[in-house]
Amino acid sequence: MALYHNAAKRALANNGLALGFGLHHLRSNAAPMLAAAGGHDHIFIDMEHGAFTMQEATQLCIASLPHGIAPIVRVCAGALDEATRLLDNGALGIVVPHVDTAAQAQRIADAFHYPPMGTRSWGGPPPAYGYMAPHVAEAQAAINAEVLTCAMIESAEGVRNADAIAAVNGVDVLLIGSYDLTSDMGIAGQFRHPQVVKAIQSVADACRGHGKVLGVGGISSDDDCDFYIRMGSRFITSGNDHSFMVSGSIAAAKRMRALVAAT
Repeated sequence: MALYHNAAKRALANNGLALGFGLHHLRSNAAPMLAAAGGHDHIFIDMEHGAFTMQEATQLCIASLPHGIAPIVRVCAGALDEATRLLDNGALGIVVPHVDTAAQAQRIADAFHYPPMGTRSWGGPPPAYGYMAPHVAEAQAAINAEVLTCAMIESAEGVRNADAIAAVNGVDVLLIGSYDLTSDMGIAGQFRHPQVVKAIQSVADACRGHGKVLGVGGISSDDDCDFYIRMGSRFITSGNDHSFMVSGSIAAAKRMRALVAAT
């Protein structure tokens, strides 16, 4: 069985955009198909703020693989045991929130990669190989290359340590948690405040200096997206199940009410 490749990681390797379809409540195995229909590279399964069980998250991961959609899961801070189980059961990427130091980043990188890159335990042939992996050493090396490891920068401390975090081998993306970062800075929700721009620029510089990818999360307006994409952000989501459903339903309701009013 051939290895399912990580479309998001491959897009980033080519300096492209890894575009995610965020999931908070949509549990259906149709979710990856919907993400593919919309031209996305990955689903972003949120186990930090969303309502997913381990079973639901892993079923979404497994369902993603045949569609060429990379299943990426955000776990809670410190939940590395859940993260490694997710990797054993279909996930091709893990996002860890609240990474403030290089030591934390190193622990994450070690946990998510097989030796010699890290300390991840082999649990048998995984879904990424259709449960039919080749020789274990070959499989471990190939899977190491496909796993996308994202460290979230969500505090002033994380920003100060961004260069050291970006230097950690095995960390691929430094993802700005915009809401938590601005809250930590005392300017909640002010995504274009000069202090925020300066902070994110310093993380962007750290990424550029160590060949890592910048991601900026929580940004939704076209102007803000344009601003931070121009700064170098390449790992982003276009929205999530909540925002897609709410915006779509509002637009449809307005259109229908306007038609009635016109008559």
